[in-house]
Amino acid sequence: MSTIDIKQQRRKKFEDVFIRIRDELIEHMKGEKMPQEAVEWFHRNLDFNVPGGKLNRGMSLSDDEYFKAAVLGWCIELLQAYFLVADDMMDQSITRRGQPCWYRLEAGAIYHLLKKYFRSETYYTTYQTEMGQLVDLITAPEDHVDLSKFSLEKHAFIVQYKTAYYSFYLSVALAMRVCGVPETYTLDGQTIEPYKLALSILLPLGEYFQIQDDFLDYAGTPEQIGKIGTDIVDNKCSWCVNVALSVATPKQRKVLDENYGQKDAAKEAAVKALYEELRLRERYAVYEESAKERIDKLIEQIPEPEAGVDGGVLRRAVFTSFLNKIYKRTK
Repeated sequence: MSTIDIKQQRRKKFEDVFIRIRDELIEHMKGEKMPQEAVEWFHRNLDFNVPGGKLNRGMSLSDDEYFKAAVLGWCIELLQAYFLVADDMMDQSITRRGQPCWYRLEAGAIYHLLKKYFRSETYYTTYQTEMGQLVDLITAPEDHVDLSKFSLEKHAFIVQYKTAYYSFYLSVALAMRVCGVPETYTLDGQTIEPYKLALSILLPLGEYFQIQDDFLDYAGTPEQIGKIGTDIVDNKCSWCVNVALSVATPKQRKVLDENYGQKDAAKEAAVKALYEELRLRERYAVYEESAKERIDKLIEQIPEPEAGVDGGVLRRAVFTSFLNKIYKRTK
């Protein structure tokens, strides 16, 4: 069986679980005596927003107790859908995943699923992350452009809290909990802290992923990335504008100050032309190779046991799989 066939089988198996938990959530809504129109809206919302993505976050979970692992995976996809809908509303985006944004047509589900299936488990927990979104909004309000507030350091902070924790660390940490990976273990006389080690790899991996997103928002086509890029007109504190600010001459900076964050197609085109003048594509290519090299080195530092040792330890293959999925991605 080819690699593509195996991947399609895994996706189909994962999507089948979504149908079951979607129906359970609908029944939960009915049990709460919600009006029929609200139940129908919730049904449409789930089908529209949750299963259409690449499912990398959810499909990264372990397979030992597949259904529970898949429920956790779909909780992460629900969380991702919630953040995307909120992000689209704040950005007034037009399309997402090749279709109109949900808010233009018209989170309790996560906690219901966690409570139902995991409350008795030792690894049952709750989580939240809004800090990155908050800093993003404070730094770059759409009604007031002030590029002096932007910096690559502030961009890194936003990325860490807005993307890296929930898109990367959360998926792996949940899978580690389900598989019984302890807080610490000893290997060849060395004390290993697997969750700290995972975090040290997954945060830079999440940063790399978000910088890819920022670059594709500028350089990708709607057909390629499934949405219309709006970072320039929305005054986003993206990697692209921060790199441009760091290398621009006073004359080029004036172009940015006069055109960035304006809902005007000609001004957006002026910023894109400046990005080309500053060779942003070449700078991104250099960044991507250096990021991969740095993450590869971090992965190589994971101590691995002798062959035949099963479960309960961190494996390099988990992180290599994540990296291979996003390296040189174009959508």
